[in-house]
Amino acid sequence: MKIKERASAYLRLARMDRPIGTFLLLWPCLMALMFAAGGMPDVKNIVIFVIGVLVMRSCGDIINDYADRELDSHVERTKNRPLASGEVSTKEALSLFFTLAFIAFLLVLMLNALVMKLAIVGIILTVIYPFMKRVTNMPQMFLGVVWSWSIPIAYAAQLGHIPAEAWWLFVANWCWTVAYDTMYAMADRDDDVKIGIKSTAILFGRFDRHIIFAFQSAALLCFIAAGYVADRGLIYGLGILAFIGFGLYQQRLIFNRDRTLCLQAFLNNNWAGMSLFIGLGLDYWIG
Repeated sequence: MKIKERASAYLRLARMDRPIGTFLLLWPCLMALMFAAGGMPDVKNIVIFVIGVLVMRSCGDIINDYADRELDSHVERTKNRPLASGEVSTKEALSLFFTLAFIAFLLVLMLNALVMKLAIVGIILTVIYPFMKRVTNMPQMFLGVVWSWSIPIAYAAQLGHIPAEAWWLFVANWCWTVAYDTMYAMADRDDDVKIGIKSTAILFGRFDRHIIFAFQSAALLCFIAAGYVADRGLIYGLGILAFIGFGLYQQRLIFNRDRTLCLQAFLNNNWAGMSLFIGLGLDYWIG
């Protein structure tokens, strides 16, 4: 395989060609830094966390593909992934995973001891997650913890400790993650049933849309609570309104459980998260 083709395979394995996961991790992480710093986080922390999110998202996707390498070939949406198709070997995938994990470790060394302890827990959670879909019908709920773990880490980096109010944002992001990843799982539900993969989309059954709405509503209330505790104002409220609007649009998309539209609803969450972050930032800077 030519160097260009090999590089392309590695980039696709690390999902560099599909930044949606990076964005969904990034918005709550940046919000945590913003809340912790009262609107003015350290530039050093911003740079470290942006790079860290990019690296750890790729780590998570690589280990996920490694765990699912024999299953992905049976799923329409994933059958052409580099590991499932044989384009990349398991040895190459693990080598890339450990390289990126080492980069993340170097980033952590620039921060404090509490961050290091939390980061160790984070990498363990990241490695465990892909195997949860084999043992529980609720892997999305475990993923919610994994994808929210950057929030206490961000507070720890900025403040040196984790205040009680940080957990409002953590729970908000956990609920939001369960909601949008269930939308994602709805797109694969038929294939997952055939091959025995477990998910909340299967567990919730015909009540999937209603339970997703409940998680979206819980996330909304916790995002509001986080803003209230931080004494945020009107502009953050406009971000909240945008979040509501996107959530209602997503409910419309998943109404008939069409595979393509469920995936579109999942992708739409990027705009919901971006709106919240922009609303929070503007509220601190000009509110």
